[in-house]
Amino acid sequence: MSRTSVINGISNSSVMPFRNKLASPLTKAQIAVLQINLGKRCNLACTHCHVEAGPKRTEELTPEICDQLIHLIYKFPEIKIVDLTGGAPEMNYGFKALVEAARDAGKQVIVRSNLTIYFEKGFEDIPEYCAQHQMRIVASLPCYLQDNVDKMRGNGVYNSSISALQRLNQLGYGKEPDLILDLVYNPQIPTTEKFSLAPDQAKLEQDYKMFLQEHFDIRFNNLFTITNLPVGRTKLYLQRQKLYAPYLKFLESNFNHSTVEHLMCRDELSIDYLGNVYDCDFNQMENIPANTRSGETLTVAKILEAGTLDLIEEIQTAPYCYGCTSGCGSSCGGALV
Repeated sequence: MSRTSVINGISNSSVMPFRNKLASPLTKAQIAVLQINLGKRCNLACTHCHVEAGPKRTEELTPEICDQLIHLIYKFPEIKIVDLTGGAPEMNYGFKALVEAARDAGKQVIVRSNLTIYFEKGFEDIPEYCAQHQMRIVASLPCYLQDNVDKMRGNGVYNSSISALQRLNQLGYGKEPDLILDLVYNPQIPTTEKFSLAPDQAKLEQDYKMFLQEHFDIRFNNLFTITNLPVGRTKLYLQRQKLYAPYLKFLESNFNHSTVEHLMCRDELSIDYLGNVYDCDFNQMENIPANTRSGETLTVAKILEAGTLDLIEEIQTAPYCYGCTSGCGSSCGGALV
């Protein structure tokens, strides 16, 4: 097999290129979301992490890129949401500066939290800080049962997460309209070819709410179900188990065309800690940069120089895009249809 016939470790002949599945090229809508990956520093090293973040990683935002991002936030009123992720975004340089700039500019701020960061030295004030700035917290809790969570994220993570959620409830999260608390479910990484899609989001949300309220008196707003995309540690695991190609084929076989118009990459820019621009967080992790109409790779500095966010025409796609378009779809905001 020639090298040109293999993309992302899978033969072209086994999975149809994603762009060929579409009736027309996947194009950008007006940009409304700025998702910023502040770096790979994290207090956890979860088995499913597509960022491959962890305690030993040191990559993070620089002061120069942070200043450029603050300029970007103020310059473009069409950006409605600033979505901060990582690693643990709270641990990485620029977190509070970006929060305060975005809130000052009248934008909603989302922080994607692992919850356990609240118990690390130096970060104990984060829940109160989030409440003070009315940040929307999207927290990882891949199951409402302890065994499943600790298997994916490490021993003790479940109990720490429960304590963190109770603390957030005490501050008004999940109860007051301006303090939104969402949870994220993602399936166990498959160990055999008995693959499955995420369960029905609405029904699973009710199961989560009943269990967490009954056992821990915890309340939250929404549950987001997210498909495990074969990127990062999930991809490495699937490759070791010789499940990578079969899993991609499974995702392709469940392609749902009605999800395409709702894909998060359509109205989002994903920025890494170096200031490079991508169509989505998954492309960022696979180092597939966004391109301008002339084919030039895009950076925050180039956007500021051009004075417009409307520089990308066609979104870069890859085989793992089937993960976002299979079944009910998957995004940073959960199911799409």
